Amino acid sequence: MKKILLYPFSCFLFLFSIVSCDKDLEVENEENYMENFEMLWKTVDEKYCFFDYKKDSIKNWDDVYVEYKAKVQDCRNKMDLFYILGDMLKELKDGHVNLYSSFDISRYDIQGHAPDNFNIKVIKNDRYLGRDYKIAGGFQYVMLENNIGYIRYSSFSSTFSDANLDYVLFYFANADGLIIDVRDNGGGYASLVEKIASRFTDNKVLVGYSQYKSGTGHSDLSDPEPVYVESGDGIHYKGLVAILTNRNCYSATNDFVQTMKVLPGVIQIGDRTGGGAGMPMSSELPNGWYVRMSMAPYMDVDKHYTEFGIEPDIRVDMSAEDEKDGVDTIIETARDWLMTHWRN
Repeated sequence: MKKILLYPFSCFLFLFSIVSCDKDLEVENEENYMENFEMLWKTVDEKYCFFDYKKDSIKNWDDVYVEYKAKVQDCRNKMDLFYILGDMLKELKDGHVNLYSSFDISRYDIQGHAPDNFNIKVIKNDRYLGRDYKIAGGFQYVMLENNIGYIRYSSFSSTFSDANLDYVLFYFANADGLIIDVRDNGGGYASLVEKIASRFTDNKVLVGYSQYKSGTGHSDLSDPEPVYVESGDGIHYKGLVAILTNRNCYSATNDFVQTMKVLPGVIQIGDRTGGGAGMPMSSELPNGWYVRMSMAPYMDVDKHYTEFGIEPDIRVDMSAEDEKDGVDTIIETARDWLMTHWRN
């Protein structure tokens, strides 16, 4: 029986243990292979939300059907089938699209050949976090030289309380600027995005628009609905903020960057984010595998999709020479910008 499961917009992780190991080990024949292929292709055809948006950058889905049906017909075993279907899903060029089995998870490489622009060993040296940094929930934080605050938040799956936020923002109340480093943050809980952003505004602010699939056609999407962030309770930060990003900023982190950039005094520095601007859903195939895909798109305040990422206000890569010397080029660029603009 086909099952449809919905997950929060930005949840990047999935428990593949839900895949039935018994089904996964059953012996199948060519007819079974084709049944799973047909259902997978049809489910994506009817539920995936970015076909129109990506029409100039991905293959026509009907052409994909013809190409991969021929491959499935030549399929020799179940593992062959899995990797053929996984390759078919990669044609969507979407990091939120995965096929889950008990032996592997298919995935699309969102970073490609882009530079890492992040080195945790550099972050942990005495110039930045060092050994005496503070920890509050999922946040690691420290006051850098020149009175610039630094927060490292590595995953939106790392939760925190309102009290955690209060302590962090109180600590930086008199800082001349604040750096929030979300590089290599692959996403997590969407609810945490608003929880953080609400501490950087005193007003209700429009931060984007959301849609959902309203039918089975590729163009069947609802009218955009506004998404707001309201001022939250607790301590707020009033100064300038630099958000540091790279290509591994995905899903909820992409949402966070999009949201924060709308707020006054916030700038994005580093590389483009990885994207991932669609709420994923999951559907079970007859053999017990699960497919996850983007079903409900999210747009910025100008009603532009950010599925392929968000360009920074200041584009800068890590310098190999700086990295060798234990210096993070992107942090230093942010620190210089904050010091200059705070004084002005």
